Amino acid sequence: MTTARTPVPEAARHLGLRERKKIKTRMAIREATYSLVKEQGYDATTVEQIADRAEVSPSTVFRYFPAKEDIVLTDEYDPLLEKLLRERPADEPVLESLRWAIREAMAMALTDNPAYEQDEMLLRVRLMVEVPQVRSRLMESMSVTGRLVCRALAERTGRHENDLEVRVYAMGLMGALLEAMIYWVEGDCRDDLPELIDRTLATFKDLPRR
Repeated sequence: MTTARTPVPEAARHLGLRERKKIKTRMAIREATYSLVKEQGYDATTVEQIADRAEVSPSTVFRYFPAKEDIVLTDEYDPLLEKLLRERPADEPVLESLRWAIREAMAMALTDNPAYEQDEMLLRVRLMVEVPQVRSRLMESMSVTGRLVCRALAERTGRHENDLEVRVYAMGLMGALLEAMIYWVEGDCRDDLPELIDRTLATFKDLPRR
């Protein structure tokens, strides 16, 4: 099956067999989606076609991705960012920890499959910008990732994850990173992406601790 051939990301190799199988299925669904979108466009691609290409049932697709737009907007590296932030020294400035964690997650993604990841990233950002259904779902997806970052920031700063400053900082970061990705795609990916991320983070101040 397609899911059996799909490699497990480096970021997930520490997980148990069941979790690795789930990630392989998610990746197979995503790969099927992108190949179909390239062939016939986003609107013409149906969940039934995605399921057939990934060799799973439509119900399995919806079990992993509640909406077709979620296939574009989610990946295996969002939870990793929270984990990487928790691994940094407790006395390290928050902004420095964020810079390291984002770079590390990006490096893991590119290590898994450099050619595919850049091609995938380019397609994903273009769909976010160009497809109204994906764009409208984007804010909800960013909110979920932002809550993961809120938890990690709260632990590092001694604040509550629901503090206004923590929430604004996390969601501001999500929006800024998205804008950096759009900028990168608009430039036909000629810029060095890690350098753009560094420039983006340089616009932030460190989040004060309690």
